[in-house]
Amino acid sequence: MKKNIKNILIIAAGMVMLNTSCSDKLDLAPVSSISDANYWQSPDQIEAFVTGVHTRFRSHNGNFLFLGELRADIFGTEPGSSASFTGEASQGLERMWLQTLDLDNPGISNFGGFYTNINQLNLLIEKLNTTNVVTEANKSYYLGQAYGMRAFYYFQLLRSWGQVVIQTEPVIEIDIANLAKPASSEAEVMQLIKSDLDNSVTSFGTNYSFRQTKSYWSKAATLMLKGEVYLWTAHRGGGAADATIAKNALTDIQTNVPGLALLPNFADVFTTKGNPEIIFASRYLLNESTQSFIPSSFVPQSGLIANFYDSLANRQFNVTTDNWGGLLRAPVRVAAFRKFKDDDTRKRVTIQPASQRVGGNYVIAGAFVKKYPGEQNAGARQYTNDFPIYRHADLLLLLAEAKVVLGENPATEINAVRTRAFGANYKPAVHAYPNQSIDANPREALLQERFYEFIFEGKRWYDLRRMGDNYVYAHTTLSPTEAYKVLWPIDRNSLTNNRALEQTPGYAKF
Repeated sequence: MKKNIKNILIIAAGMVMLNTSCSDKLDLAPVSSISDANYWQSPDQIEAFVTGVHTRFRSHNGNFLFLGELRADIFGTEPGSSASFTGEASQGLERMWLQTLDLDNPGISNFGGFYTNINQLNLLIEKLNTTNVVTEANKSYYLGQAYGMRAFYYFQLLRSWGQVVIQTEPVIEIDIANLAKPASSEAEVMQLIKSDLDNSVTSFGTNYSFRQTKSYWSKAATLMLKGEVYLWTAHRGGGAADATIAKNALTDIQTNVPGLALLPNFADVFTTKGNPEIIFASRYLLNESTQSFIPSSFVPQSGLIANFYDSLANRQFNVTTDNWGGLLRAPVRVAAFRKFKDDDTRKRVTIQPASQRVGGNYVIAGAFVKKYPGEQNAGARQYTNDFPIYRHADLLLLLAEAKVVLGENPATEINAVRTRAFGANYKPAVHAYPNQSIDANPREALLQERFYEFIFEGKRWYDLRRMGDNYVYAHTTLSPTEAYKVLWPIDRNSLTNNRALEQTPGYAKF
């Protein structure tokens, strides 16, 4: 039998989103009290829908982070311990950095919930291509956003699960007897991603403007994604041809968005909204929305951290100003903290070490992320920093990577990032490329620089995978004897709901 399911448009605080009755399932359709026929009638309605897809995109930041970092070499309990240094248990998160995932402990379920917003973007694309209620300029801009964001989601899916279901039409009518849809090959998914990138660039045309203080997708965001995508394929057989496309996309931004620049102070990147370094970031605001994924797993309880010391400040933590108010399920490895040079300003901005006093000396006990300090409000810490998806430092290091593939000199871009990182301590003979010992291997130099620069921005695991699986084996706990684990398993629930899906090769089948 067939059941027609109409669209519901939830209108709240000026934002509209299609809601679903069982969120985050791959085969969901929107359900509704406001029919599709009664919507899409005014510019305000379409603008509200565009706001809605960005709001839902923001809700996926936690999963972007988990997929992009939790299996890399950043987080983990110290050897011999099953809990963080504060005594809080990891409660299953350790399966990601220990590479022990399976269909019942998949790390991320239901493909991150990404198909819910893919469905919204499909609907937006369909409606924009058949409406005349908005100006041509706005229609083109919205289409540029929709194609670009859909490409971003599918690139997340491709890098995480490999073969995934392609759905480009909005699901409004469900045939209950035939919900199953098989996954497409990686080649087909990549073909869609590149097609969407082309459609996005074409739709934006010559419009390089930013909207909503860089918290909306833009042409520059599409070009950043294009650089990433073509570097991914450059390392997988595309070689110089794809690296050239990546380089051209990134230099397009440099040429046509002249206002972008590195901020002199690294910490300001994360505390000043819409600053010149940001290309695209998800917006958080006090009393509107906060980064809930931070206190749920990445920072300690205020009462527990008060048992430790900040050795740099020579003081004991306290519950008044060090009120992180979280649960430290995923501490930063002490080894990750120690990888930074002491005169690198990113070290103390990014990671907070905690020490014990032993015989009058400080002995480091553990560490946690502090890149997003939030703000104090009524005696509580609220995590209101924006979450950057793309920024100028990323552009520079991706451009440097394209140059390395092409046999060109990446010194200009790498040294711009290093100069900012070391500030007044910067000594070209010591810090500049190619004067560090790691610079003898340019790819390792780039991976190290991106490690320092982008911790807690959801990039490290993908960086290692982009360079090649050998880099994954060299830097993480994953062994080449279990090479299939570079991809994630599909959870039991998704396999149950879509019987045409097959488990990621190598994992136990459903």
